[in-house]
Order: sequence, then structure tokens, then C-alpha cells
Amino acid sequence: MDTRDRTPEQAARQPEQPSGAEGSTASRALALLRRLTGRDDAVFHEGQFEAISALVDQHRRALVVQRTGWGKSAVYFVATALLRQRGAGPTLLVSPLLALMRDQVAAAERAGVRAAAINSATADEWEEVEARLAADEVDVLLVSPERLNNPQFRERQLPGLLARMGLLVIDEAHCISDWGHDFRPDYRRIASLLVELDRSVPVLATTATANARVVDDVVEQLGDDVLTLRGSLARASLRLGCLRLPSARDRLAWLVAHLGDLPGSGIVYALTVSAAEDTARLLRDAGHEVAAYTGRTDTEERERLEAALKSDEVKALIATSALGMGFDKPDLGFVVHLGAPSSPVAYYQQVGRAGRATEHADVLLLPGPEDTAIWHYFATASMPDPDRAAAVLAALGAPSDPSSSAEPSGAAVEPAALGHGERSPMSTPALEALVDIRRTQLELLLKVLDVDGAVRRVRGGWVATGRPWVYDADRYARIAAARKAEQQSMLDYERGERCRMELLQRDLDDPNAAPCGRCDVCAGPWYPTEVSGKAARRAAGQLERVGVPVEPRGQWPTGADRRGLRVRGRIPPDERPETGRAVARLTDLGWGGALREVFAAGAEDRPIDDRLLEGVIATLRDWPWAERPVGVVAMPSLGRPQLVASTAAAIAERGRLPLLGALEMDPSVPVAGPGGNSAFRLASVWNRFAVGADLADVVGRAPGPLLLVDDLVDSRWTLTVAARQLRRAGAPSVLPFALASVG
Repeated sequence: MDTRDRTPEQAARQPEQPSGAEGSTASRALALLRRLTGRDDAVFHEGQFEAISALVDQHRRALVVQRTGWGKSAVYFVATALLRQRGAGPTLLVSPLLALMRDQVAAAERAGVRAAAINSATADEWEEVEARLAADEVDVLLVSPERLNNPQFRERQLPGLLARMGLLVIDEAHCISDWGHDFRPDYRRIASLLVELDRSVPVLATTATANARVVDDVVEQLGDDVLTLRGSLARASLRLGCLRLPSARDRLAWLVAHLGDLPGSGIVYALTVSAAEDTARLLRDAGHEVAAYTGRTDTEERERLEAALKSDEVKALIATSALGMGFDKPDLGFVVHLGAPSSPVAYYQQVGRAGRATEHADVLLLPGPEDTAIWHYFATASMPDPDRAAAVLAALGAPSDPSSSAEPSGAAVEPAALGHGERSPMSTPALEALVDIRRTQLELLLKVLDVDGAVRRVRGGWVATGRPWVYDADRYARIAAARKAEQQSMLDYERGERCRMELLQRDLDDPNAAPCGRCDVCAGPWYPTEVSGKAARRAAGQLERVGVPVEPRGQWPTGADRRGLRVRGRIPPDERPETGRAVARLTDLGWGGALREVFAAGAEDRPIDDRLLEGVIATLRDWPWAERPVGVVAMPSLGRPQLVASTAAAIAERGRLPLLGALEMDPSVPVAGPGGNSAFRLASVWNRFAVGADLADVVGRAPGPLLLVDDLVDSRWTLTVAARQLRRAGAPSVLPFALASVG
């Protein structure tokens, strides 16, 4: 169905007025639409009233796939108001992002629909919302998909809502599908919710980013007799372009020189948190009003920054994908990507923030050679590892599945820790102490196991259900192949051999795909391609910046005692290191590139080169330590002994400091691989290092801080344990230093 903007003649006409009940629905729906938009001349886009009537008059299940800005929220708010007028219960709206919820609550109020949201940012309002629900004073309840598995909500509120629900809305429904660009395990809970829901309750699923495979998957989960309304995804207001520049310096320089020339205010997307923060700092130093918006930004600051962008108080937010679905600024003037997302579908979703209520908006991609490495990391992050899954299930006491090829990791669970008989719920921190998985990865894996039915979240933690879990290798292989194909499509987009809007539409299986006539492929580059020398020098200065703080650990990890370590609580101040420094993060735009080469898998161990040594010296020169170190101590290294030893020696020589030696290392202690949680990482290094007799003699007589030199800092437990050994040997203080930081 083609739902492109109507001609003036079409816009002058109201929807056809059906007879009987549908006629009454049409007139009331139009009145509600005009109240929602605040315009007396508003009319429905093609397909909007069809969806509303299907929900209100026919109580059907419907999937609406329409471009951003088409008015999907108008469908569910108008339908809610009509259903409530007919005595139906409240609408339950499952919504993925806090920013989206805030905008939806505000939009609902404009339509006279009473809305309330339950999420991590509104926890203090839960009792009030609960009372309003009991008094039937809530028309729309917005919840996050994670809330569906909150034991209190699932047990106290959800059964009552299911019994009286008037409409279920699944916003951003592509998240349900494994094939969607933003698949989320929590969304798969909705499939079981649909099974419990009375078939007479209408269901609406909406998205702007679903290709044919995702549509088929969502329709299958919605059930039989699903009305699918799909329109053209072309965005007539967007002018697309892609500019390849030779280096990160040139890309940043382009932004410095030309950000102010872009129309209105907008968003600059970066692929990593550090890239967003570094870019924001560079642009602010150059005089641009910008701010960073990432997953590290707390809720209150996010709200403030969103409001600042909406009111044009900033030129741009430099954001990761944390600012995405649901952020609504209809007159957003531009979207620039500093590095490409991994698929055209994800790219379309992000650029769809722009030009929703303007005739023109500019969209520019500035790809980088490091993009593919970042894609590879995120492509596998949401897929469960069978060995880790088996370890989690074993820790929860689940029976092993003989048909599964996965066996618990040998170091993951100690038999003595498992116990016998009936099991109490195990909290995530307690479980983390038994399996070598970092907290964020463990939480994601538990969600997957939960929606697959192998575990269940209850009050107090997690329990095994006893239902066997088998790693579906074929399914995940198909998903991996799909991700790889999406990445290739993104590279095709960058090459510019076909109209850019047409390519995006084709990747979304839009049957109306056609050349747009506006992008740089159709009409030639519309953006400047040159970078001024001044801007290039400013960008180079930013990229040459060195020095990333390495904060000391303040607490021993939960569960360390379960790994045989007699430590818990706070780390005594006289056993801690001071705040340290690394030259740069591996993900940084500047020094990150050179460091990634040094630490690449299979890279040869060799002495530090002159270029990297200059970065080391600059980092030490700019380090704001309270007291200059009086000596240098090297960490022993199995993987890069030449690199670490030569770095320590060069620092000592250039700084005119004595090289005191290196810690001793017990090679029999097993080396932990990358990743893993804190308790396991600490246990793997606890007995590995010692202060030898010769070193102990000089350390105990040191009149000031010692500089402890290592190659790479990740979990910080290696430096924490090594510094503790030096402090216990008499070192007054320890200043950790590393060439690179992982985070």
C-alpha cells in the first residue's frame, strides 16, 4: 500500500464516511486526530483509518510497517480513545526506550488520553500508577519489555491487565524478530503474552524498519488473520550523501569546518562511547554548541539533552545508538554518521530521525576503515555461547541435556558449590560468582535462557525450570549469515553505485523503491568535500591527545570468597594504587588506531617504536600526579615481554629514573582469557605475582611513588593485585601505567 504524502487535492478530502458503526468510528476518529495534531484541517494518511477500524470495529490483529513520521502513534492513540469510549479496558503499550515513552506520554495527553509509564526512570511513581490503574484512571500504560518479566509486575499487575485489556500495542515490533536490526531477547516474551491474551482483544504491532523476512516473522508470532498494512518507505525530505575521507583526522576536520553549515540542529552518530565523547570535546573546543549522549549518560541528563536539542539550544548531540528509536524532533535538520552502522536497515532507522516535518534535511555518512571491526564485535554480542549457557544452567542446578553438544566450562562451576535437592532463587551477583561471565553478558544470557523457558526470574533471583535448553546452532548460523549480508549491503551503500534512498528501500523490501533524484548519486555531491588546513590542524591536535585515567578498584568483587579468596568489601586504602594513566583506549579515534595494530591478534611482540614512545612520554608529561615517581617497576608479561620491558626501560631512561626491576610471575597459574567477570578475573591473577627479595629491598626504601608499567589494562585486577603486592612490600604509593585501555 502506497502511503506517500497526499497531493493537495487528496489532503482537502476527508476519509470516506462508511455507514453504520464504521461511519460513527470515522467521524469520531477524525475529531480525535484533529485534537491530537492541534489542526482543524488534519486528515488521515492512507491506511491510518483502515488500521484504526480494524482494531476498533473488527478487533483484529494488525501489523503496520510505515516510514518514520507517517503517524503510527496516531493510530494507537485514536484507537485507544475510541475503545475506551466503548467501555474497553486500558491499552498496554510495550515500548523499548525511555525517550520514546516520554514523547508518547506527552502525545497521548494532547489527544486527551491519560497515559502513564512504568520503567527504571519512574520507579518512584509506581505506587501512584498502581492506584490510578485500580481506579481505572489510566487509558494507556506504557511498559518496557523488561518490565514484563519483573516478578512484582508479572504477578501483581499483569494478570489483571490481561483480563481487562482493551488493546495491546507492540511498538518498534522489529525487535521481536531475530532478523530485526535491533533484536532484543526481552521482546520475545510478547509471544507468550499473545498466547495468554483473549483473542477478542485487538493487537497492533508497528515499526518503520522491517524487511520482508522480519514482517513474516512478526506476523507468524501475532497469529492467524493478521492485517498487514505496508507503505512506501521513501523519505522525500531527506537528501542522502556519503563522503569517503582518508583518515579519522580528516573526518573530524570536516565536522569542525562544516557542522555549522548544516541546516538547523541535528544528531552526529558515532559507533562507540569514546568516539562520541572525543568528538563532542573536539567540536566544543572548536566553538560548536554540542554535547555527548551515550549509554553512560544518566537518565536526568538524557532528558535535559533531549530537551536542549528539541529547543535548538545545541547545534547537535554527538550520540551513540542510545539516542535512536522514539526520539521525536519533527524539524531535525540533519543526521551525520561518523562511522557506518552495520546494516542499511539500522542506518535507515537512525537517519529517519531527520526531516519528519521539514521539506529538506541533510543526511551524510562519513565511513571509516575501523567500522568493520566494530561491526564484528556487535554482531556476536547478542548470541548465546553454548558453554556459558551450560555453566549458568549447571550453577542453577538444572539437569544436563544429553542432546546438547555444550558442556559446562571446566572452571565455571565447582561441584561443592552446587549443593543438592531443592534450590532457592539465586541472585545475579551470586550467580556471577559461580560462572566466569561479566555482569552485562550474564544478564543478556539469562534473558535468552528465560525467554527460551530454561530459567525463570522470580522474587529473589533466578531458578531453573527443569526444561532442557539446546543451543540451536542452525538458527544462530543463519542469523550470523544474515548479519554478514547486511554488512555487505552497507558497503554497497557506501560505494554509491545506485541511488542511496533506493538501496535503503530495497534492503527493506519496499516494492516502491525507485531513484530519489536528490542524493549525491542521483544529483551529484551536495556537500563540501574539502577540509581546511586550520580545521585539519585542530582535528590533528585532538587526535594527538593522550592520557586516559585508570581509576583504582575500590571494592573486592562479590563472590571472591567463593573462589577461595579471603577478601571482601572495601579494598584498604593502604593496599590500593593511585589513579593511573593509559596512553589511549583501543576504541579511540586517534591513538586507538596505532594501538589496535600493536594489540591485534597474532601481532608480533617487539620493542616499543619511536612513535608510540612519544605518546608514552606525552602521557607522562601531562599526568597531574601529586608527586613525581621515584622509580619504575615493570609487570611481567607472557604475551608481550619485549614491549613491556622496553617501555619500562625507555621511561626510566627518558625520565632519568631508576629501573628497579620487574615483579616475579608464577607461570604455573592458569591465564584467564579476555572477558569474564570480576571474581574469576581476580582469582586468576591472585597468586600469579610476587615481589622478589631484591625488588622488595629497594621498594621498601623508596622515598616516593613507584611507576608500575604494563601493556594493556582491561579489568584492572592485574594492576590491583600487583599494586597490592608492592604496597605490602613497603611502597609508599603506586602509579599504574599502561599503553592501552580496553574500556
